[in-house]
Amino acid sequence: MDQQHKILINELTKLLLGGSAHATLQKALKDLPPKLRGTMPEHMPYSIWQLVDHIRIAQWDMLQFSKDADHKSPKWPDEYWPTESAPEDESAWNAALKQIEDDLDEFIELIEHGDLYQKLPHGDGQTILREALQMADHNSYHIGEIIAIRRILNDWK
Repeated sequence: MDQQHKILINELTKLLLGGSAHATLQKALKDLPPKLRGTMPEHMPYSIWQLVDHIRIAQWDMLQFSKDADHKSPKWPDEYWPTESAPEDESAWNAALKQIEDDLDEFIELIEHGDLYQKLPHGDGQTILREALQMADHNSYHIGEIIAIRRILNDWK
């Protein structure tokens, strides 16, 4: 792997993990009281739980699409958003967060060992690089919304 490729992989990894120009998901959720997970503020179309689960679903879809030609994406938009405003229980909350972390780790492995520029044969022009940028952009957008909701709920410093 040449030096420029290593630099790109390193920068993509930092972008996907957050923390450079954007807050990480872990920071956005740190010390969030469980009772606020399902609170839907006035004039907001979703709760923090719905954003977290949407991140989980969309990230999983991008990962699966990037590695599996037979993957079938969920139906847009219905199957990308949970209908429940709160997680069923603590276990559901923790499982969603763990899947986000695990899928992100797997995607980073994919960018470290795959061809970033080769078009995915089952796509319509997508590459691993394009999926990585889309995943980072998507996640950071919704993490910002989580912080905005926490501010509306007077739960952000």
